[in-house]
Amino acid sequence: MTDAVIGTMTALALSTATGLNAYLPLLILGGLARWTDLISLEAPYDTLSDPAVMIAIAVIAAIDFIGDKVPAIDSVLHAIGVVVAPVAGALVALAATGDDAVDPAFAVVLGVAAAGATHGARSMVRPASTAFTGGAGNPMLSLGEDTVSTLLSFSAVIVPVVGFLMVLFLFGMLAWGVRRAWRRRRWRDDATNRRAPPWSRPSDRTITARCSGEGS
Repeated sequence: MTDAVIGTMTALALSTATGLNAYLPLLILGGLARWTDLISLEAPYDTLSDPAVMIAIAVIAAIDFIGDKVPAIDSVLHAIGVVVAPVAGALVALAATGDDAVDPAFAVVLGVAAAGATHGARSMVRPASTAFTGGAGNPMLSLGEDTVSTLLSFSAVIVPVVGFLMVLFLFGMLAWGVRRAWRRRRWRDDATNRRAPPWSRPSDRTITARCSGEGS
């Protein structure tokens, strides 16, 4: 297996992990680079293994870890993650492929796409959990995301093939979760419409008038 293939697998797994938790993969990557020989980070990405940088990331990760378990606050963090996750995904992808085995432009696109797609799917599943469990299921769901992000980050560096297979499985599960959340939302909307009194529903004449007005 070529270095380019291994680098791509590592970059994909790490950037996907940042879609679940933007900070743990950065911290794990820096720690592995500092205390093991499993991966070596080239400049400027070796900054991730600097103790001061690692402490700062750890503090932010701790705040995110706690806040993501609290309904309402997790929604704010997810909104912030729309920007943070893709940036972190691009960063870990570049750091993992800094030996020029993978084209930097490709690494950036891969990192942004994987992290953004994962975070987007995660953000669609969380409101469904809030709606159907009253927020009680959010802490466990968040803890599961943190666990998968951690395992995925270690696997990406130690056994890239395993990390790649985990990504495929995760994408399948996220697609299933998004589809299930969407179907439940449609079912809830249909049920609400059926329970609404007749005078609160738009008549065919009203709908036709609206369409005619929009057309003119």
